[in-house]
Amino acid sequence: MTGLLYKNRPSLGFIMPLNPVVLVHGITDTFALFKTMTQHLERSGWQTYGLDLIPANGDSPLDLLAKQLAAYIETTIPAGQFIDLVGFSMGGLVSRYYIQRLGGISRVQRFITLSTPHNGTLAAYLSQRPGCLQMRPNSHFLNDLNQDVDMLDRIHFTSIWTPLDGIIIPANSSVLPAGETIQIKVPLHAWMVTDKRSITRVAEALRRPVND
Repeated sequence: MTGLLYKNRPSLGFIMPLNPVVLVHGITDTFALFKTMTQHLERSGWQTYGLDLIPANGDSPLDLLAKQLAAYIETTIPAGQFIDLVGFSMGGLVSRYYIQRLGGISRVQRFITLSTPHNGTLAAYLSQRPGCLQMRPNSHFLNDLNQDVDMLDRIHFTSIWTPLDGIIIPANSSVLPAGETIQIKVPLHAWMVTDKRSITRVAEALRRPVND
């Protein structure tokens, strides 16, 4: 089953050649979480897309949610069109699976994660749901993705994280030996998608030339 579809467009007349941006939400969230961020990006000329992952409460393995993302991109973005991908928290792992295991590496030019537990989070031990088990440190899912994490160096990868995160434990689990890492002292996990500093950094990463 694919998620609910959304599509936001910038104002008419903006002709900068920017890639469409697909945003992927975290656990128990929906695409509506990105309202503040998408409004900013649209004012700056980006075309933003997103979906509601179903179910997003951890009942579904992350690899199955990644297949929803792949299907959404395939049916929504024209073939041959490069995209940029932004993933928040669990959405960053769903996006990584799409990139590293479902062929997304051939379509994604810029990939940005916000407070994503790339190396797991101790908070995942609070649930026995399949998706939460995959977010535990040293899970088979994470170890599989991290064994060839250098794939992300083939695209413009940026990990943005906060040392004050109370959901990603330890907070530096968001750091990977690939791409660029940006630390911002945002006080709450959920604020990473609404804080002006985070949004500014996302926009900066989306502006990086692909040949940089």
